[in-house]
Amino acid sequence: MVAVPVEHAVSVFARVFADVGFEDGLWIARAPGRVNLIGEHTDYSEGFVLPVAIDCDIVIAFRPRPDSRVRLYSSNYGQRSELSLADIAPDDASPWSNYFRGVAQALSDQGIYRSFGVDSPAGLDGVIVGDIPMESGLSSSAALEVASAFALLAASGVSPRQLGPECADVRREIALACRRAENSFVGVACGVMDQMASIMGRRSHAVFLDCRNLECQLVPVMEHESDVALVVYDTGIRRELVESGYNLRRAELEKGAEMIVDVLNRPDTQALRDVGPADLEAVRDLLPPTMARRCEHVIGENERVLRAVKALREADLVTFGQLMYESHASLRTLFEVSCPELDRAVDVARSVPGVLGARMTGAGFGGCTVNLVKRQAVESLTNELARASGLGPSCLESTSRCTQAFVVEPADGASIAEVAPYMVQALAGGGV
Repeated sequence: MVAVPVEHAVSVFARVFADVGFEDGLWIARAPGRVNLIGEHTDYSEGFVLPVAIDCDIVIAFRPRPDSRVRLYSSNYGQRSELSLADIAPDDASPWSNYFRGVAQALSDQGIYRSFGVDSPAGLDGVIVGDIPMESGLSSSAALEVASAFALLAASGVSPRQLGPECADVRREIALACRRAENSFVGVACGVMDQMASIMGRRSHAVFLDCRNLECQLVPVMEHESDVALVVYDTGIRRELVESGYNLRRAELEKGAEMIVDVLNRPDTQALRDVGPADLEAVRDLLPPTMARRCEHVIGENERVLRAVKALREADLVTFGQLMYESHASLRTLFEVSCPELDRAVDVARSVPGVLGARMTGAGFGGCTVNLVKRQAVESLTNELARASGLGPSCLESTSRCTQAFVVEPADGASIAEVAPYMVQALAGGGV
């Protein structure tokens, strides 16, 4: 997969905002996508997840403005959108901009601007580019939200040092603001895993996140065996979460969890992460069958995450891979968020020697699988996936569906940097 370089963002900025110039340089905010290794649909139940930030990014090249105006251009959509930070409203004509707008509103509502001593947030002119496949389950939306937050804060005078990796508490608050934006402004009832992974990720590590208290532990994921790779397979099946079954699944799960907690009536049981398999069996007959299946998935998935972290720490990648397969089976049969293309991809992976584990990743209903693969088996896997899809690595004229398989590397979380004027001139000289 070809990464979107900073050069592209700068060159597009030079074309789109030729009227403002960049004599004072530009800023670059970047935030990575993520692939969740295991722990799906557990984050909004105060459970456990194990994602990695990946080397695919959303990048915003921007120049602060002296007023509260924001002018945006999305290279991926080829659209402009403008707003005032003093009067933020959704833009139905450019829905991609609502992630930025929602973050701007959440930074204000959550008091994050004030925590940095910013009374009047400054606007910006910005270009958004990215190489994260959209609507694929790799969290392009969360990456856009996080990059937007970093850009807005930096435009208002917050320094890169104040947003650095060592500022864990600040980064948690930014992640929460980004989740609030997606929940309240965009309308997707997501948990906080995606935003936390995009902010807290570190190269060569997975992020073991407790979604109750947002405590993170970094777990080495690629250090034990240098011959192991993570392969993402994009099925080409796209889904819009606001219109999909995501919110329905969450509502079913939350209702089931409420019923279980009420029946158990224990002071130490507040959410499904406090419920064990034996507890569920004790109350199963009191639950509608669908709700019982949804809860069974989450209870089992939390157990699998804990076992997976232990396996990684012990360099037991065989066990880790088996847990990935078990996770997919649960998502398919109990939570019912898979689809035939995802199931076929996992079945193909299981048949290829050298593949240790595979599962769907993300909210489901389409999107991607993640595969833990011996490096010598990567080509065999990608060939078999292409053969099974019947589509190959590019779109066919007869269909709008595209598939692709690519290796991803665990990457560092979000960052902000200033690009000096002479560097901007050199980068912009590369053309659009």
